[in-house]
Amino acid sequence: MFDLEYLLSLDRLIALLIMCLTSMPVHEWAHAWTAYELGDDTAALHGRLTLNPLAHMDLYGTISLFLGFLGWGKPVPVNINRLRGNMRASWALVSIAGPFSNLVMAMLAAIPFRLELLNGSGEIVQFLQQVFAYMIIINLSLMLFNLIPVPPLDGSRILGWLLPGQLAQGMDRLERVAGPMLIIVAFLIARLPLFNQILTWLLQLLLWY
Repeated sequence: MFDLEYLLSLDRLIALLIMCLTSMPVHEWAHAWTAYELGDDTAALHGRLTLNPLAHMDLYGTISLFLGFLGWGKPVPVNINRLRGNMRASWALVSIAGPFSNLVMAMLAAIPFRLELLNGSGEIVQFLQQVFAYMIIINLSLMLFNLIPVPPLDGSRILGWLLPGQLAQGMDRLERVAGPMLIIVAFLIARLPLFNQILTWLLQLLLWY
C-alpha cells in the first residue's frame, strides 16, 4: 500500500519538483551533449540538446517518480554509427554521461550539509534538510538504477563496451526484442538489499558520516 503521508509530504514534493526541473533534464541533456561532441547531432536535430524540462519529460516516468518509484525521461535518440572513434566506447561515454550528471547533482545538493549551512533545529531548517536530503537520495538512486547492466538502461551500453563482440551483439539483439520488458528485471534488481547498501554507502561518502 502507498504511504500517503510520505507521498504527499511537502518537502518530498518540492524536492521532486526541483528534480523534474533540473536533474531529469540535465540527465537527458548530458546524453545529447556527449553524443553531439562525439559527432552525432541526431538528438540536437530532435530538439533534445536543451535544458528545457518539457523537451525531456516522459509522462509515465514522471508519474512513477511522484508515486514513490524511480522515474525516467524520454530516451535521447542516438545514431551510434555517427559517433567518432570506437563505436562501443563512444556509445558507453554517451550512456555514462546521464548517470554521471545525477552524481554531480547529488554532490551539489550535499554542499549545504558539508558546509554545515543547515545546522539548527528550527522548522525551516529541518524542512530544508529534508528537501536537500531527498534530492541527494533520489539523484543517487537514479544514477544507480541507470547503471544496472540491463537493456535498455545506460549500464547495458557500458557492459556492451566491456563484453567480447559476440556477447555485445547478443545484448543488442536482446534489447531490440525485449528491451521494455527487461525494465521489470531492472526494477526487481533495484529492490535487492545490495542496491540499498550501495546507496547508503554513497550517501555516507557524500555527507562524510
